[in-house]
Amino acid sequence: MSQTPLLDTVSLPQDLRRLDLSELPQLAAELRTFLLESVPRTGGHFASNLGAVELTVALHYVYHTPQDHLVWDVGHQSYPHKILTGRRNRMDTMRQYGGLAGFPKRGESEYDDFGVGHSSTSIGAALGMAVADKLAGRNSRSVAVIGDGAMTAGQAFEALNCAGDMDIDLLVVLNDNEMSISPNVGALPKYLARNVVRDMHGLLSTIKAQSSKVLDKLPGALEIAQKVEHKIKTLADEGEHIKQSLSLFENFGFHYTGPVDGHNVEELVKVLADLRGRKGPQLLHVITKKGQGYKLAENDPVKYHAIGKTPSAPPEEKPAAPKPTYTDIFGRWLTDQALADARLVAITPAMREGSGLVAFQQAFPDRYFDVGIAEQHAVTFAAGLACEGMKPVVAIYSTFLQRGYDQLVHDVALQDLPVMFAVDRAGIVGADGPTHAGIYDLSYLRCVPNLVIAAPSDERESRLLLSTCYALDKPSVVRYPRGSGCGAAAGSDLAVVPVGKGVVRREGRKVAVLAFGSMVAPALAAAESGDYTVADMRFVKPLDEELIVRLAESHDYLVCAEENAVMGGAGSAVLEVLAARGIAKPVLLAGIPDVVTGHGDPAKLLDDLGLSAAALQQRIAGWLAERAD
Repeated sequence: MSQTPLLDTVSLPQDLRRLDLSELPQLAAELRTFLLESVPRTGGHFASNLGAVELTVALHYVYHTPQDHLVWDVGHQSYPHKILTGRRNRMDTMRQYGGLAGFPKRGESEYDDFGVGHSSTSIGAALGMAVADKLAGRNSRSVAVIGDGAMTAGQAFEALNCAGDMDIDLLVVLNDNEMSISPNVGALPKYLARNVVRDMHGLLSTIKAQSSKVLDKLPGALEIAQKVEHKIKTLADEGEHIKQSLSLFENFGFHYTGPVDGHNVEELVKVLADLRGRKGPQLLHVITKKGQGYKLAENDPVKYHAIGKTPSAPPEEKPAAPKPTYTDIFGRWLTDQALADARLVAITPAMREGSGLVAFQQAFPDRYFDVGIAEQHAVTFAAGLACEGMKPVVAIYSTFLQRGYDQLVHDVALQDLPVMFAVDRAGIVGADGPTHAGIYDLSYLRCVPNLVIAAPSDERESRLLLSTCYALDKPSVVRYPRGSGCGAAAGSDLAVVPVGKGVVRREGRKVAVLAFGSMVAPALAAAESGDYTVADMRFVKPLDEELIVRLAESHDYLVCAEENAVMGGAGSAVLEVLAARGIAKPVLLAGIPDVVTGHGDPAKLLDDLGLSAAALQQRIAGWLAERAD
């Protein structure tokens, strides 16, 4: 017998809208049951989806999707949306090669109005859709669903500022669960929390009505509930002194509604139905719990933000201890370097766990700064610290550094300030797909003056190059991939290496492979069959021009291998050196072509791109055969 009999009748939102309002709580419960079964099979974002079930049901029940536009911010919470929009039978392919994307994707469904993955884009996109519909005379409605974490970013406020001054019908749903990936930081979450306390009187009646039947059956429970109610009322009374005549969002030109219980689907439907008929910019403040319905995720939403795939069977033998990841190595180096230099401060844009900063925060709380989802601010904040003698280290993913590019150029590089960027997730990242792939940083960083760019090839090189770049009195970048390397011992020292000098790792004949960062290991493996020379270039900027010239003069062919876009990448830099020296040699640029990469197993993706060891060997052999012909 099916555990989801009602959900089984819903394939598309029009099926959902045929249900009676009273049936929606059961549908929401079944949808949550389905998530609890399906996500562990594939891995993926977990707690955020559990917390958005009722909100998703209510939105599709009230709004006429896909004619109405539903834009999810970031997309961590979009699995219920995918299930209700015709993709339930493909959820077992989530984030896998050739399967469903882990985020809304326009090419995947007509219900995915906007492709997302980075935060704080929803309000601007939904506003654009609303304006387009108005200009075209369409009666569609636009809704942006944004979390309180994403609302802290400047882009969200830029969109609010623009929308609030326009005669446009737009609904912004603020999904407030007091979390992003890590706990939220900054003044806005505190402001929202105060609003919730202020309005707790209104929520009390709803809570009491929903729970009275249960409380009546539990001995002593009613007395406990009355004490809790008294405490909440006291808190609410104490919060009255901060009440303002207009809320923050009303000052932006939005009509504010809320806070509303985000897990009462019937109440949500009534509120949304009212808001759909209203004119002008509207903001609905919804209170949800990340991980709702699964106690482990409720109690530890950081740990259960995303989960890995659950093995189908227990391993026959005890698995080997996992190798430290590049993120682990960075975190250990950071703490060691901070012990040696009191000027070091660490900055993260809301990625404490992902960037390996938990231990550093615990050891040096006064020198740790989580600035929220605000990459632009993170970079300029670091520049200000550097101006006054500190040595900032900005820990950031390659894909998110794109969001702070102007600040990197204008505020750091042009002023030649000693800010070091520890750029994680460089290269193909796998299941998170193209929105998170770090495959453009070498191209967009290489042209920036005063910047040193290093690409470590293994764990030991990672520590060496982190120490080297930190020791410089100028801007620097150390970019490293996701996951672990080849198992080299990282060491515990703070030794440095010469800047702009590469190392020949293997001597061979005829073909010299100039490998950058993560491509050194596959290049060494590929070189065995052809007896090629392999150089670990270490630095993308400044390049080891002497080594390039020597290898060009002593070999017939050159191959440049990098886990970055070919256009404007490290290989392009090598070609510039050869051209400036008047050296004409056949050069194969082995990197990521001018395509949007996919999602799935990183090894499979790299193989498809010709960057695995086997694919690189075949690619070089085929290229040499063409030259011979």
